[in-house]
Amino acid sequence: MSNIEKYNEVFKSTFNVDDTALNGDLAAGRTDKWDSITHLSLVTNIEDEFDIMMDSEDILEFRSYEVGKQILAKYDVKL
Repeated sequence: MSNIEKYNEVFKSTFNVDDTALNGDLAAGRTDKWDSITHLSLVTNIEDEFDIMMDSEDILEFRSYEVGKQILAKYDVKL
């Protein structure tokens, strides 16, 4: 499985959505399911999947599907 497929699977399982929801609209404040609990679950699942540990600034900035891709690039995860 490629990294983008892994990334997408984490989002789909965390937010219980399908592929059509994986776009720029999947973001905190625009997605009812994105609350503080699912945010922490998302971060934990991403860290586990890619064997990384995000710093607190990145955790706070990780507020959308698209921004998450940029954050992972900082940890040398190629999507």
